[in-house]
Amino acid sequence: MSDRDPSKLKPNRPKLALHVPEPPFRPGDTPDFSHLQIPAAGEAPRPDVTVAPADTHGLTTHLLRVLDEQHRAVGPWDPRLDPDTLKKMLRDMVTVRIFDDRMYRAQRQGKTSFYMKCTGEEAIAVAAAAALDREDMHFPTYRQQGLLVARGYPLTEMMCQIYSNKGDKLHGRQLPIMYSDKAHGFFSISGNLGTQFPQAVGWAMASAIKGDSRIAMGWIGDGATAEGDFHSAMTFAAVYNVPVVLAVVNNQWAISSFSGIAGAERATFAQRAVGYGIAGLRVDGNDALAVCAAVRWAAERARTNLGPTLIEFFTYRAEGHSTSDDPSGYRPTNESKAWPLGDPIERLKAHLIALGEWNEERQSAMADECDAIVRAAQKEAEKLGILPQQGKDDIGSMFEDVYADMPWHIAEQRDAALAESKGE
Repeated sequence: MSDRDPSKLKPNRPKLALHVPEPPFRPGDTPDFSHLQIPAAGEAPRPDVTVAPADTHGLTTHLLRVLDEQHRAVGPWDPRLDPDTLKKMLRDMVTVRIFDDRMYRAQRQGKTSFYMKCTGEEAIAVAAAAALDREDMHFPTYRQQGLLVARGYPLTEMMCQIYSNKGDKLHGRQLPIMYSDKAHGFFSISGNLGTQFPQAVGWAMASAIKGDSRIAMGWIGDGATAEGDFHSAMTFAAVYNVPVVLAVVNNQWAISSFSGIAGAERATFAQRAVGYGIAGLRVDGNDALAVCAAVRWAAERARTNLGPTLIEFFTYRAEGHSTSDDPSGYRPTNESKAWPLGDPIERLKAHLIALGEWNEERQSAMADECDAIVRAAQKEAEKLGILPQQGKDDIGSMFEDVYADMPWHIAEQRDAALAESKGE
């Protein structure tokens, strides 16, 4: 740093200054989102899947929306989903929200150490799952539990992982909510933010090298776009025309810093596609039909060797970053209620009602049924134990699955640990 005396600076030059982004509202303020430009549903044009990436770049500053104020699906992006598909998506979203609420309470009751909810973001993962093939691979963050629910992963097994009990297939080696299941196309969640983007690109490159037909979808939050891994992934995806869909879930907040710290004041996150010369879309993340349509479009480009697509899902983190976070310390408590894009579950429900395929009574009955299923799954998981009950009875397992042939010195450490756990 310079030790020059400021009084000796040239008088005709202004003093240099930095801009430190600040959120528009702080605790005690009244949130007002009138500054956001929310275009009408159906307004965004839908380019042909085969267009050059540059022909999509106008959509990186737009906002792709399908559901209008009367809850109708309008415009060229309407995916024209049949009622049964819509009902399954609604059921999956309701299940995710109930699951989140049950596991949040379990954490508060001391049954596990940690949990992360995706309240208000359920449509993003569930609709993306509906848009991709069952064999495609997801590289998720910790708010895409909807991918597993939508693909039928057993709720009890998810809970066993959260409790790190005897039913945990990961043997307690991952933090709660960091699931992994190859059979369900769900790559291991990493606590190192950003790693899943280059992993997704690498997996998709391998798929292409092998002549496979499966594509990958990588997931990242708005904050992690400031990590080097994001840019490494974008470079490889662009240079090698990788068959991958890259999703940025912009929910406005990292753990305590808003999206401006990651560059949201300067440009949309979707606009980062422009600099890399790949296709880009910006989507209403609380509109399940828009999410499904966008992912379908991007997946078709990837599957037909037309290259990667960066999609920004514009949404809002309705609750804390995790159970370790108190958002009332950095944002107004009622800010989520003022969010102009609404509740994704309520919007999809209203659409089904407008179609004449649903009503409030059926919604209530479904919610009760989903609640009963989640409760039953929790009861079964807790039969195998909760986190505080885990002891040293299976301590030897921490030495397994690391080496094909265990070295002698590791075996000695294992035997010593086992002996100590037995009081020998």
